[in-house]
Amino acid sequence: MNDIMIGFVLLLLLVAAQASINGDTIKRSDFPDGFLFGVSTSAYQIEGAYLEDGKSVNNWDAFSLSPSNIEDGGNGFVADDHYHRYLEDIETIQSLGVDAYRFSISWARILPRGRFGEVNPNGILFYNKILNDLLLRGITPFVTIYHFDFPQELQERYGSWLSPLMQEDYVHFAETCFKNFGDRVKHWITINEPNLFTQMAYKNGKYPPARCSPPFGNCSAGNSDVEPLIVVHNMLLAHGKAMKIYRRNYQQKQGGIVGIVVDCLMYEPLTDNDLDQEAANRGLAFYIGWVLDPLIFGDYPSEMRQYLGNQLPRFSSAESNFMKDGIDFIGVNHYTTAYAKDCINSTCSLTGNRAINGFVDTTRERDGIPIGEPTGIEVLRVVPRGMREMIEYLKKRYDNKPMFVTENGYSEPLAENENQNVLQDNKRVEYHKMYLSSLAQAISDGADVRGYFVWTLMDDFEWVHGYLPTFGLHYVDRETLNRIPKLSAKWYQDFLNPRYIREYIS
Repeated sequence: MNDIMIGFVLLLLLVAAQASINGDTIKRSDFPDGFLFGVSTSAYQIEGAYLEDGKSVNNWDAFSLSPSNIEDGGNGFVADDHYHRYLEDIETIQSLGVDAYRFSISWARILPRGRFGEVNPNGILFYNKILNDLLLRGITPFVTIYHFDFPQELQERYGSWLSPLMQEDYVHFAETCFKNFGDRVKHWITINEPNLFTQMAYKNGKYPPARCSPPFGNCSAGNSDVEPLIVVHNMLLAHGKAMKIYRRNYQQKQGGIVGIVVDCLMYEPLTDNDLDQEAANRGLAFYIGWVLDPLIFGDYPSEMRQYLGNQLPRFSSAESNFMKDGIDFIGVNHYTTAYAKDCINSTCSLTGNRAINGFVDTTRERDGIPIGEPTGIEVLRVVPRGMREMIEYLKKRYDNKPMFVTENGYSEPLAENENQNVLQDNKRVEYHKMYLSSLAQAISDGADVRGYFVWTLMDDFEWVHGYLPTFGLHYVDRETLNRIPKLSAKWYQDFLNPRYIREYIS
C-alpha cells in the first residue's frame, strides 16, 4: 500500500473513531446543572505595567531582558496592558456569558521583595478592584496564587525553587492572599502546572532560571536528572503547608476550596504492544502522578520509586501526613495527546527523542490530526478522545476526586497564521466543539467534573514563544492593543447563551 493510500485509510479510521464525538451537536444542556464555563488568563501574560505602582522585577522580566531568550524577542513589560484595561476586559468576559473567570496574582505586585519586605497596598487594591467587579457582574473568580512568576530577588537570594526557603516565601505569599482576598474567593489554585514548569525551567532550560544539562539542553548550569525532582518536591511541600494553614485558619470561615493545576498531557501506547502500554502507564505516572500522588496518597508513585531510587526525594512521616488528602479538587490543563514507546525491553531509535525513565514520547502521527508543522513552537495534535481518556484516568486513579478543566485551547500553526484572516478561526471552534463533546462523554460516564475554562480570553505573551501563538478568543492588535473578537468568541457566546441568535464574523 502506498503512502497516499495509507494516509487515506488512516483518515477513514480517524473519521470512524470521531463519529461518537460529534462536535456539531454539543450543547450547554449536555452538561450538568451548576457546571461552570469560563475563560482563563495569567498575570504575567496579560497585565504589563511591569514596574508600576510598586511592582518589582520578576523572574520573567529579568529573563526577557535578553531578547534571544524569547522567540520573537518580546517581553511582558506591556503585554496586553490588562493592568490599565481590566474594566474593559471584564466587560468582555461578561459579554461572553461565562460563569467564571480564572486569573492569577502577580507575586511581585503583592510582595515585591517576598517575605523580606512589606505588602504592596497598590497590588492589593488592583486585585480587590478585579474581584469586586467580577462579583458585581455575577462572575465567579478562580484565583491562581502562583502561575510561573515570582520576585527575581528570591532567585538571586537563594535560588528560588531549588531551595527549601522558597517554601516559606510561598506560604507567606499564599497566606497574604487568603487574608486579603479570601472573603470573596471561593476557588483557590495554589500552583499552576508544577510538572510543566519544572520540565521547562530545570530539565530543558527554556524557562527561567534556564538550568539544564546535556542531552536535554546546553545551559550554563544545572542537572536535568536531579534538579526537577528537587523543585517539584519543594513545590509540593509549599502547597501542603499553605493548604494546612488554609484549612486550619481560613476554610471554615471563608468557605473556599483549594486545588492544584496539573499539565495533563495524555499518553497512549505508540503500538498495541503490551510493552508500549506499560510505557504509556509509566509516562502518566511520571508526569501526572508525580504531582498528584503525594497530594492524595502521601507519597510519589511506586513507578517513580522503582526507577529513580534514592534520586527521588522522600517525605518525612509528618510531611506525608499533612500532604495526604491535601487538595479539594484537581485542576486539569489538557491540550493534546502524545504516544509512548517502551525503551526498557525494546530498542528506541526514534529520531529526536530520548528515552526517559523507560519510555519515550513521540509526536509520530498515528491517528491524531496534525495541525501543521512546527514553526518556532511545538505542534499540538488535535486528539479529542484524549480529553475523555485523561478524565477517565484521573477518575480511576484518584477515586473520582472533583475536577475542573482549568485550561483547554488551540493555537493556529504559525505558517497558517500568516496566510489567513486571524479572526476567522474555524479550527479553534471545531477544536472546542470536539473536546467539549469528549468531556461531556466522560461526565456522562460518571466523572465528577465541575467546570471548563477556555485558554484563553485574548492573545497574549505565551512565555518563550512571545506573541507568536494565538490561543485567544480575541485578537489583540499589537500596535493599538485593541481587542477584537474572533469567530470563536462569537461561537462561545452562542454556545453559552443558546436562546440568543448572533451574527458570526463574515
